Amino acid sequence: MAVVDIVMPKMGESIMDGRILKWFKQPGDKIDRDETLFEISTDKVDTEVPSAEGGILVEVLYAEGDTANVGDVVARIETDAANANVKAGVTKADAPKAEVKEEPKQVEKAPEPVKEKEQVPAADTKSGSGSGFYSPLVLNIASKEGVSMDELSGITGTGVGGRVRKQDILAYVEDRKSGKVTKPAPKATQGGTTTPSTAKAVTVEKKQAEYKAPEIHKSVDLTNLYNMPGVDVVPMDTLQSKMAEHMVMSIHTSPHVAAIAECDMSAVDRARKVLGDEFQKREGFKLSYMPFICEAVVKALKDFPLVNASIDGTNILVKSFINLGIAVAMDNGGLIVPVIKNADSKNLTGIAREMTDLAKRARVKKLTLDEIQDGTFTITNYGVFGNIIGTPIINQPQVAILGTGAIKKRAVVVETSEGDAIVIKPMMYLTLSFDHRLIDGALGGKFVMKVVEYLENYTV
Repeated sequence: MAVVDIVMPKMGESIMDGRILKWFKQPGDKIDRDETLFEISTDKVDTEVPSAEGGILVEVLYAEGDTANVGDVVARIETDAANANVKAGVTKADAPKAEVKEEPKQVEKAPEPVKEKEQVPAADTKSGSGSGFYSPLVLNIASKEGVSMDELSGITGTGVGGRVRKQDILAYVEDRKSGKVTKPAPKATQGGTTTPSTAKAVTVEKKQAEYKAPEIHKSVDLTNLYNMPGVDVVPMDTLQSKMAEHMVMSIHTSPHVAAIAECDMSAVDRARKVLGDEFQKREGFKLSYMPFICEAVVKALKDFPLVNASIDGTNILVKSFINLGIAVAMDNGGLIVPVIKNADSKNLTGIAREMTDLAKRARVKKLTLDEIQDGTFTITNYGVFGNIIGTPIINQPQVAILGTGAIKKRAVVVETSEGDAIVIKPMMYLTLSFDHRLIDGALGGKFVMKVVEYLENYTV
């Protein structure tokens, strides 16, 4: 008899809960592995969730319409049909709390020195298991049992996409105790200090403490503080609260610096006039400025790969691929960043197609999980609202974000063979906000000017 817990999945960086819209199976029903079990709705994405195991659905812990936190157990499946003990209805009262709710207790502990004990990185979720995700429960077990990151990444997961589950790590711990597998010896340098690869393994508590953003209260009674006519106290909704937490966390994590450059868009204007009519007939939508900007950014990222990197403690993670995030304002007032995967392998038309498709589906919450994660660099176009300059906040864990202002015709002094002249040109301001821990002023300035160079010298 083996009962498997089904948990609420994490659907993005700032999404911490989801509402269950529909159960496709009821207690007592048979379900196959990877068959759709339930549908959830978050502030940014609606999606169907497949079952991590095959068997008999024996218990449902949340009813349709209920909201569960990421990591909460929402159902249980018995993999041995002969021993299935089905519980009819919804047994929400027995639902365990999500492991993530214990994080505030952990961050209160003082982090241990890195070299004293080999632990598992709390947020190193992009390596190891096939799904690129370790649940808080798995991380806590690994930390308690002294399982290093190297060991954890070598465990074969039986969850969806190769995800390491509780049963997998417990089985590994038992095998290690019985001598079937051996714990790799930590590498050491001269003098007994740990190597960089060992130093990367830090305690769960330290990782959480390092990036813990100040708490944003969902609902605080301020009527006594603002007890005067004309003042209403309106608590934040879930989307506003999560956005606030994510923005505060980014400022808390990265020392933000901005570099602003002016760009002459005349060359792009000419290209749009040459390509525009044929493009619209072929693709069914207009060719805007954004695909040109995206293409220029991709080229500049190839020239300056550190701007496409991220930081993990004292390690720099340099990517060989470019996943370009495009910030999109949603109809409900929120903001979502769909990602153009492998943008460096797409031409102007390919970027335009995918950007248009993602933006349309983002506004009606029809994006998939894969389409809103793993971005390496972000562009935000506040120029669409008429703003000419802004200083955007970095989308963690990235190290830079480019803001594009409105394109305005202005009088510009240009040099000619006969001397200086005043010419009317379509001008745009570009703002690069970057993480000064990794990108200094010279690199940030060179990068944004390289984007300008590609745009001003665009040829069809």
